[in-house]
Amino acid sequence: MVMAHDHDHGHAPLRALGVAAAITGTIFTAELVGGLVSGSLALLSDAMHMLSDAAGLLIALLAALVGKRAASASATFGYRRVEVLAALFNAVAVTGVVVWILVQAIGRLGGHHDIDTTMMLGVAVVGLVANAASAWVLSRHGGDDLNVRGALLHVLADLLGSVAVIIAGLVIRWTGWAPADTIASLAIVAFVLPRSLGLLWQTLGVLMERAPRGVDTREVERVLAGLPGVTDVHDLHVWSMDGVTPLATAHLVVDEACVPAGECGVLGAAQAALRELHIEHSTIQLEHPGHVEHEAVCRGQ
Repeated sequence: MVMAHDHDHGHAPLRALGVAAAITGTIFTAELVGGLVSGSLALLSDAMHMLSDAAGLLIALLAALVGKRAASASATFGYRRVEVLAALFNAVAVTGVVVWILVQAIGRLGGHHDIDTTMMLGVAVVGLVANAASAWVLSRHGGDDLNVRGALLHVLADLLGSVAVIIAGLVIRWTGWAPADTIASLAIVAFVLPRSLGLLWQTLGVLMERAPRGVDTREVERVLAGLPGVTDVHDLHVWSMDGVTPLATAHLVVDEACVPAGECGVLGAAQAALRELHIEHSTIQLEHPGHVEHEAVCRGQ
């Protein structure tokens, strides 16, 4: 078996995650102290939401640190999958929080609740500025990393929540119409829930070893089968460890004449063809036409 490798793996931006975690943790502390001093249950509830986000960011940061560890004899692919697990946790956490908000909003429909708009607006403005800073840092350095996307989802949910709370607070203060608070909650749910479910589906796809988005395995097989000297392609698998970098393995059956005569350049041509399809890391096995009769062929059954 001949293998072609590419070890140019990017790592999650630790500094961006650290800054976002520090900002979110600071907001949580301020809201917790403010809620205890003012006696505001709403502020304490929001502080608990910020605590869940701070925990999610810390998990993303720890996952990025673990993900930087090099491959070893017992972990031959390294630890990039840890970042996908962190993204999965974040997606589940955000989805859970959003569903809770939805339930609370439905429960408030038709009811009346006294709201301290001064405290509501003050905290929302501080949260808006801080979350905007966190979102800017993560979006600027995050790239396509699933782990950072999960962390950014937390921050965006908070940012949009701050915007919705500010709008609702102004409406309530100017008109006295309390249902504006419920409508703001439903608006947050409508924006965040599809994104959290999308990230959840993508991370599950990575864990299930599905082909990465944008990779057509039928096209990969067609291109490899069309190479000079190749008579058949089987055991083709395309997956990703981190949800970003596609990996591939394939068995190529070559002409009888190519086996003893330097492989007819099939290996190099296969590597080049896969690179054209944006698959930089591949493991290619070249086989004699009769070899398939002596191996267990995996066809995904």
